[in-house]
Amino acid sequence: PRSTLFPYTTLFRSVDAASVVHEIQRLNELVSVKYTIQKVVGLEENKVPFGSEKLLLFVQAEVLAGIDLSTLAAGDVKLLPDKRMQVTLPPPKIAHIVIDDKATKVWDRRITWWTPWVPYNPDLERQARLSAWDAVKKAALDMGILDQARRNADAGIRSLLETMGVKSVVIGGAGR
Repeated sequence: PRSTLFPYTTLFRSVDAASVVHEIQRLNELVSVKYTIQKVVGLEENKVPFGSEKLLLFVQAEVLAGIDLSTLAAGDVKLLPDKRMQVTLPPPKIAHIVIDDKATKVWDRRITWWTPWVPYNPDLERQARLSAWDAVKKAALDMGILDQARRNADAGIRSLLETMGVKSVVIGGAGR
């Protein structure tokens, strides 16, 4: 009897590597993990002739990571005997870092009390946000976002191919 849940299982004989590559490429950018990271970033700017301005910024950002499947090539998918398949995926990467402006706040801003004539630097907050972007990226990398993105992408591709009737999927790729 034919399965109604997975109607594609009987079509495996007609699946070739090129059509599998095309189907996977259609997924384009597979974002497989999202981290929400909060960081506190401090900047200090020395003033001329003396004194300083300090800014403490609380930042919340979302970091999205995954795999760019549009770069998958025909040689990255190999049909093996007994309805098995080997897929070599591109390396995972950070796709987007989005700072949440509503949740990002200047926590504290001070200028040396004995230099009240020195004006605040209106660009210091922008500089702190750029520094925060780098700090958020480093934190996500340190937390293992790329490994998690790879594992999630592997599972997603494996699931997709199994619905097409592939009995066993071997996933390979950079850094394995």
